[in-house]
Amino acid sequence: MAGQTEFERELAGLLVTSLNLSLDPGAIVPDAPLFREGLGLDSIDMLEIALAVSRQYGVELRADDPDNQTIFSSLRSLAAVIAARRTGA
Repeated sequence: MAGQTEFERELAGLLVTSLNLSLDPGAIVPDAPLFREGLGLDSIDMLEIALAVSRQYGVELRADDPDNQTIFSSLRSLAAVIAARRTGA
């Protein structure tokens, strides 16, 4: 649903599980905002996501990264950053 790639589906599942969301991972629209008007996540959720991503994929997302607004803007953006950092690009 919503045009998720395989990796975006996997990542959506991680978000739903790690944040205990009562939402089907396939219902997360890849380009929709994760915070505020989107899924309604907050800064604590961002820390939880960063921890889950680090554990699952070995990619560190730092709280002081100046690009966090872009990185966490949507599922698609987050997936692209994780994929790029995993491959060392």
